[in-house]
This record gives sequence, structure tokens and C-alpha cells, in this order.
Amino acid sequence: MPGGRQRNLEAADPEAGVAPGAAPSLPSGSFTSSLSKKTKRRHCRGTMTVKVRRQRPRRRVFWALVAVLLADLLALSDTLAVMSVDLGSESMKVAIVKPGVPMEIVLNKESRRKTPVIVTLKENERFFGDSAASMAIKNPKATLRYFQHLLGKQADNPHVALYQARFPEHELTFDPQRQTVHFQISPQLQFSPEEVLGMVLNYSRSLAEDFAEQPIKDAVITVPVFFNQAERRAVLQAARMAGLKVLQLINDNTATALSYGVFRRKDINTTAQNIMFYDMGSGSTVCTIVTYQMVKTKEAGMQPQLQIRGVGFDRTLGGLEMELRLREHLAGLFNEQRKGQRAKDVRENPRAMAKLLREANRLKTVLSANADHMAQIEGLMDDVDFKAKVTRVEFEELCADLFERVPGPVQQALQSAEMSLDEIEQVILVGGATRVPKVQEVLLKAVGKEELGKNINADEAAAMGAVYQAAALSKAFKVKPFVVRDAVVYPILVEFTREVEEEPGVHSLKHNKRVLFSRMGPYPQRKVITFNRYSHDFNFHINYGDLGFLGPEDLRVFGSQNLTTVKLKGVGDSFKKYPDYESKGIKAHFNLDESGVLSLDRVESVFETLVEDSPEEESTLTKLGNTISSLFGGGTTPDAKENGTDTVQEEEESPAEGSKDEPGEQVDLKEEAEAPVEDGSHPLPPEPKGDAAPEGEKATEKENGDKSEAQKPSEKAEAGPEGIAPAPEGEKKQKPARKQRMVEEIGVELVVLDLPDLPEDKLAQSVQKLQDLTLRDLEKQEREKAANSLEAFIFETQDKLYQPEYQEVSTEEQREEISGKLSAASTWLEDEGVGATTVMLKEKLAELRKLCQGLFFRVEERKKWPERLSALDNLLNHSSMFLKGARLIPEMDQIFTEVEMTTLEKVINETWAWKNATLAEQAKLPATEKPVLLSKDIEAKMMALDREVQYLLNKAKFTKPRPRPKDKNGTRAEPPLNASASDQGEKVILPAGQTEDAEPISEPEKVETGSEPGDTEPLELGGPGAEPEQKEQLTGQKRPLKNDEL
Repeated sequence: MPGGRQRNLEAADPEAGVAPGAAPSLPSGSFTSSLSKKTKRRHCRGTMTVKVRRQRPRRRVFWALVAVLLADLLALSDTLAVMSVDLGSESMKVAIVKPGVPMEIVLNKESRRKTPVIVTLKENERFFGDSAASMAIKNPKATLRYFQHLLGKQADNPHVALYQARFPEHELTFDPQRQTVHFQISPQLQFSPEEVLGMVLNYSRSLAEDFAEQPIKDAVITVPVFFNQAERRAVLQAARMAGLKVLQLINDNTATALSYGVFRRKDINTTAQNIMFYDMGSGSTVCTIVTYQMVKTKEAGMQPQLQIRGVGFDRTLGGLEMELRLREHLAGLFNEQRKGQRAKDVRENPRAMAKLLREANRLKTVLSANADHMAQIEGLMDDVDFKAKVTRVEFEELCADLFERVPGPVQQALQSAEMSLDEIEQVILVGGATRVPKVQEVLLKAVGKEELGKNINADEAAAMGAVYQAAALSKAFKVKPFVVRDAVVYPILVEFTREVEEEPGVHSLKHNKRVLFSRMGPYPQRKVITFNRYSHDFNFHINYGDLGFLGPEDLRVFGSQNLTTVKLKGVGDSFKKYPDYESKGIKAHFNLDESGVLSLDRVESVFETLVEDSPEEESTLTKLGNTISSLFGGGTTPDAKENGTDTVQEEEESPAEGSKDEPGEQVDLKEEAEAPVEDGSHPLPPEPKGDAAPEGEKATEKENGDKSEAQKPSEKAEAGPEGIAPAPEGEKKQKPARKQRMVEEIGVELVVLDLPDLPEDKLAQSVQKLQDLTLRDLEKQEREKAANSLEAFIFETQDKLYQPEYQEVSTEEQREEISGKLSAASTWLEDEGVGATTVMLKEKLAELRKLCQGLFFRVEERKKWPERLSALDNLLNHSSMFLKGARLIPEMDQIFTEVEMTTLEKVINETWAWKNATLAEQAKLPATEKPVLLSKDIEAKMMALDREVQYLLNKAKFTKPRPRPKDKNGTRAEPPLNASASDQGEKVILPAGQTEDAEPISEPEKVETGSEPGDTEPLELGGPGAEPEQKEQLTGQKRPLKNDEL
């Protein structure tokens, strides 16, 4: 046996990367693999020496690379979470998705699901959320709220004046470069609305990271559907300042509709369902008509789809305006109560007005469920309390003109969708202000329905829909597809002027307009516009289209209707570079991305010419291919699909939609291949992916495809008629002329007209400013944590000095010394600790812990002794019983060697001796001295003893039983029941030709499980070969009976 095993060990595969003779490969760290190593090491004691070959260096490098890769994957798995931020005017909701946590609303530090969008900015600290809301009463000037209304607004915007009228305590300064506003907190503190929003987004990320317990960078942010290009770009800049990677800016009404559809996926079928969502929040009101339907997609077959059909909105109708009306009413009541006291007007006191606004918010909520309520504020102004009764009727009279505006968004949505109320199946309420009874009453009358739908979470629907979209856009998650077709609210067009010759010698300028993205058209999409009659540098303008659906006041709030002026440079040079080529026009590629932000990807000058190749002899395979192609009608002209779009005549094109010019105008507007098609009969666009190609990449690939297609020989128009057989072999064939396409990049200079973006250097300064504030907050939190830890340690230790268990292990002198140090530290903390740094506080705490270390150690050790000693005694007793049982195993069945049992016995005896000696020594020492009986030593002894016992137990578990000797009839020679132990140990002489290693005859499974052979009949198996198996089973069942009879 040793020799044979040695040969097997030496024959082990050297490339296996494991020691020869080891057990079959198992996952790293598995119990069996470690057992095989122990078994091998134990069997080497006094029996044989195992030669372990060294692993080859390349194998080590390979496993090192694998380890690095696994570490990277583990690190990547810690950053898989994504988040969404439903950014409302008054509050925000944050949701996350991470592995194991599907779509969960984040709780803030106060364990609330909704966080106020309020920031308090002081000289040396910041407050967010509920903490900032409480600071609004103490320091209203430094507390900023509803600042989103100033995003993307210039100084002359009516909303800026409205904000100053609502919150006169804030000082607004103007940026002369961008004509925007800033918050002037103090002479040293000045912040733009984008910077304040960046702080809020950074705070929302910290809440999400604390909740998810991992870093998060990817986010989807909701914005109002009425945000224009300038406002959307401002939100993106704020997210950059916060260090967030924005996967998408999703309209809040679209996010709500997506959440509604995701949770009702089973109710969506091929029949279109039109649902109206009426969302009245704190700052605005939006009405949306959404169509749900199952559609067929190219990627995933039949999938649910939501399509935004109509949108209506009111920018200033919301709960905030109702609260301001109530605040004004309460301020008038308070002034009347103090009319004869010659007191100041309460409206001139910012703190008092902040208190009144908070009470008005509470009053509006209570009056939604009660007919009247008592408004009361303690110490409103000059230590004078305020108390007044307000009824719901008074509240409705105050807001009568607001309630009249409730049906307005409904009519706008129906007009934009070109639908009637009869086509609307259900009207669903969203937003906190829809809880006002009068709003529901007016809305119900306006829509003419029996009831209003309230089967959606009005506060969290948008956050849940946005986080579902975040998971769909992220590469880390796979969600069920849900096609989202959002709609363009503000149309965008291209305007340009060119010189035309109406009569010979008479030239005039002509102004042209082309609608680039029409109102209520789907997005995201890309479009290409081609200018065919320009051979020199020229300019064109990108502006908003017809905004007649907006009222005069909304147009003033909207801001500039001119977006960008595009100046092209290099057009004339491109024509000079290719004088012999035919111009195919100047192509401008536009992209309206998932966030609704328009960008100009590139501008190209395209040329083509015909190139003739020299005649050459075709090979047999080429002739065969041409013949097959002609037989099946293959081959298309290279002009068939210019730019991957539908075939469009390049020379004389029809005017684009919305154009009023004559048909001969030389401008081509068309969608790129990946753009959604507006006609519902066309295929639906693919769902946007998170790993989509960068802007302009698909269009570039499309152009390259045109080049390769144009270089193929034509098989129809220029190669002759179809069906002509190939020329005889060896004959020269004249190849047809092919088109050669040349693309020249044109220089572009953009002049932003609506709101200039923040310059890169200013943006970098804002990013650094926010990072410095975040670091300052973290340092402050760290210092507060160190101070609290020091103070808690002082009080806890002073209390412990009077506890019996601590007095037992310490002397009076030791306790007095510790008490004196603690009192001195407490005095220092109260006097000098106010200005102490974090390092000083930590050093003071470390000094006190070192002083008390010995006392705490003695107490902890005495607490652990009973449990540790009891466990050691149990292990010693069980080990002794196991050893005794192992020695009683008969020699024939013995699986343990004498060396193994002797080793276990030695360890047991040594452990008993150490325990008794250490206990005796510890009994001689006083309790105030350092103990010699340590819990770690007890654990070490237990581990050593347990290791020996576990080795023997595992060996018994995995050792195969030795084969039993056989009699002449081939059955087991079992001893009679009254045979003695010595008779059982006698060896049986085996029949001739049979070795000791022969496999024993296996018994049937029925007998092994302990069932009686005759209790059950054998299972009948159908099919060929079943009979022999049954006979074998029956034979095997009868053999034990014969042995018993013998």
C-alpha cells in the first residue's frame, strides 16, 4: 500500500497547481480541501515522506491575475446602486435600487420619507432638510427655499420679481455676465441658484449612500415638464457641481405615468387606454394625458408602452400660493388685534412672517379635513401671542381666483392631444395640493367624471418611476422593458436667410423657417437638416417655434425665444478642396437627448463623384455570385438610402413640415435612422439604453455605411439590365462607375442667446466651493463626534468607579488617581475644549483610556472566566469520552492509528495540567493585580484541543469501511450471534482467485435503509431490460435470510 500510494502521488499532474496526492480540486477555502491537507500531513507521521513539487511561476502569475480580477469585481459590486431624486418645490423624495433592494424610498436622518428642500447657509455651518426648516424661524435671511423658481431665469424675468415679493428677506444681486441672480447671504457669502441646488443634490446623495451603505454616483432627476432648454441646462450644471452622473432628466409627469404603468403592467393590453394625471404640487400644476398600450418592438416583442399625448400646465398655481394667501390673512388679523397699540406692521418682521408661513402651511392641511381650526402662535412678535379662528369657507374665499384656474391645465392638455373628455377613461390625482377639497370639487366638475382616481401614492409616484428608469438605464440591472415615448412641449425650428435672384440682375434676401422638432413630437431623437444652395460660409439660427399656446404672462416668464446662432466656417474652403466633386449639401446633425436638451453634434460638407475602374478579368466565384444576385433581383443603387433615411430627392426637395416656402426651396430636413418616427403606423423606436453610443456616433456609422455601400459596383442602372448571364470565362469585363463620397468637417461657432452657460473656469470654482463646504461640514461632524465621545467616556467612567465589580479589582489610590484625571479632563472640556481641535480631543480621550486600561481589563477578564472555563471543562470531558470510545473499537474496524490517539491523549493531559496549574497560581494573586488566567489563553487551549478532535471526527466521517471477508458461496461470513469478540476477529480464508481488495457484493437499497425485504413488493419497471433488474433485486433480498438460517 505505501509503495502503490507513492507511485500514485508521483504520477499526479504537475500542471494541476496543487500538491501531489491532494484531494480532488474543490473551491478555495472549502472544508474538504483543508481536511485533505490535514489527512496528508497526519499520515506522513512516521509512514512516508510526500514530495511537494513547486508550482511553476507562470501558474502563480495566472492565479495572481485571477485574484486581482476578483477583487475588481467585488469592488465593482459595491457601487452598483443607482438613485432617483424627485425634486419638488417644497420637498424632495429620494429612491434607490441596489442588489437585493428593489425600488425603495430613502429615509432621511429623521426617519422620514420626505425631506424639505430648504438650505440654511451661515458663516461656518450649513443645515439641510428638517434642521434647516427649524432654522427658518431663527435666521430667515440665511434660509433659502423655493429657489428652483429662479433656475435659468435672468434678472428681468417676472418670476424674479415675484420671488422678491414673496420672500423680501432675501437679498438678490445680479450677475452682469449672465444677467442672472445670486443670493447675497453676507458680504462674504454669495451663492447662485445652481450652487444651492448642487448642495441639495449632494445632500440627497449622502442620504442615499447612508441608506444603501455604498457610494452612489448615477442618478435620474425629475424636472417639471414646462422647463425649457435654459432651465434644464441649469439643473445639469447643478448636478455637475454635486459630482452626480445624470443618467437622465425625466419629466415628473412622465415618471409618475411610468410608475403607474409598471405596477399595473398586467392591465395593459393591445387596446389603448387614455389616463389623465392631474398633478398639483406646491409650486405648479401639470395635467398630462397618457396612452397605455401593448406594442410590438424589434428587440423584445410585445411590450407595454406609455405615450405622452397631451400636456397642460400652470407655473404658479399650487399649494404655496394658497399658503401665502393664508399668511397674508393671518398677518392682517394680527395687525387688527394690535391696532390701538401703535405697534409695527408684522409684515416688516421677517421672523414673524416665517412663523406665519409655517402656521399657514399647517392650517391649510388641517382645513382639508375640518370645517374650521384655531390658528395660534406663541410669541409671534414682541412676545405677543397670536390666536385666531379660520374657517374653510374663509380659506376658499381667499383662494377663489386660484380655484377658477384649476380647469385650465385640463383644457390645455386636451387641446394639445386633440382629444375630448369622452376618450379619457380615468382622471388620477397626484401631488399634495390635490388634497384640498375645493380643488377636487372644481376638477371633478370640469372633467365630468363620476369620481377622481386616488389609487396612486401622490407623494412618491414620481420618485418610484424615476428610479425604475434609472435601473433600466444602468448597466448593473436588468428590468422588464417598458417603452416610454415622451413628448416635446416647446417646438424648435431652424431659421436662415439667403440671397435669391427673383429676376435677372435683381437679388433679394429671403428668410426661411424649418421646424426641427414639432410640438408633442416624440423624443429622444436625432435629425439632419441639409442646406443645398450654399457654397460659402453662412449662419443659421435655432429658435423656439410657435408658442401661441402660451398666454402673455407665460411668454414673459418663458424668457428668450431665441436659442442659438450657429456660425459656420470652412464651407468655401471645402468647395475649393473638391472642385471636381458634386456637392450633396451642408448637413447639420441635431440631437434632442433623453433629458430633452438640444445639441448640435456636427456639421459636414458632403461631396460625391463617379470613379471609373480599369477593366479586369473576373474570377469564376465573382461571376457565379453576380449570376445568383441577378437571378434573385439583388443589388440596389447606392442612392437608394442616403444617410440611412427614407429615399429623398436631393436636388428638388419638398419643404419640411411647417414651412410656408415654395416647393423649390433647397433645404432637406429628415430624421436619422435611429430617430423615433412620428407616424404611429411606422415601427416604434428602440428603448433608450444606458450604454447608448455617444452623441453623433450612430450618425457617423451611418455615413460610413453609405461610403461602403457607394463603393460597391452597381448591378441595375449602370451595369446593364437584370438577368444578363455573365460573359464567357477569360473575357475582359468593364466594371461600372462607382460613387466616391467625401465628407469634410465644418467649423462651428455657437452663440447662445437664451441663457449663457456657466464658463468652465466659473464652473470649476463653483465645484471647488461646494467641495470645500462639504469638507468643512465633515470636519465639523468629526469634531462633534470626538467631543461627544470624550464627554461620554468621562461620565461613564466616573459612574463605573462606584460599581462593586470595579471596586473589587482596584485600590483606593488607583480610583482616586483616575477620578482626579477625569475631573480635570471635564473641566478642560468645558473651558478650553470649546476651541479645541479634533486632534486635541482625540489625544485627550486616548490619554484617559490608557489610564483606565488596566482597570477595565481586569473587570472584563473576570466577567469572561465563568463562561470560558465552563466551555473548557465540557470540551475536556467530551474529548476524554471520545478517546475512550475510540480505543474500544475492535482492531478489525479500527480507523485511527496509535499515533493519532496518543497525540490526542497527550493534548488532553496537557490541557488539564495547564488549567489546574493556572487556576492555582491565579488564586494566590490579589484581585488588584494583572491576572495570569487570561481568556485568550483559554480560547487558544480550546482551539488546539478542538483541532485534534475534529481531525479524528472528520477522518471517521470520510473513511470508507473495510471490505468484509466472503465464504465459499459468495456471501458474507457473518459470525453467529453468540460468538465472542475473539472469534469475530479471526480471519476468514478467501476462495481461490479472490483478493482482499475485491469489491463486496452490494446489497439492495431496501435492505440498507432498514426496511424488511418482504414488506413491500418490488417496483415493476416497464420496457426492455426491466426483468433482469427485478431478479437481481429479489436475489439480493433473499441472501441475508439464508445467512440467518445457516
